[in-house]
Amino acid sequence: MGEKKRRKRYEEGFKREVVGRMRGCQNVMALGRELGLDVKMMYQWKWKEEGRATRKARPLTTQAAKGKDLETLRRENEHLKRVLAEKALEVDFFKSALQQVEARRQELAGSGRTPSTKISKSGWGQGKAN
Repeated sequence: MGEKKRRKRYEEGFKREVVGRMRGCQNVMALGRELGLDVKMMYQWKWKEEGRATRKARPLTTQAAKGKDLETLRRENEHLKRVLAEKALEVDFFKSALQQVEARRQELAGSGRTPSTKISKSGWGQGKAN
């Protein structure tokens, strides 16, 4: 088995120096590369210094995770698959609707009419201003 990688600890003075440089720089990603530091970690130091809460992993909240019941996990998995399928159908619907709107706009542009998505006094997309 591989060895467990130990996390490097940085002194508070170094962290404060990094945070100070972050405030004065235009490109935090470039600063992170220059210092060989993870940008997320740099922001956590900054937030801590500002008194803001750092992001923490959310605890497991599902019944299956709490009880580690295999049948509960299977039911939850099936439920999630159904929800995912429903969302995929919604995405397909909206993609299709968007394609139809774009085709209509191109059709109007080709006819010399002004394509518009604004509502006019006489109806949808007639190209007339309110």
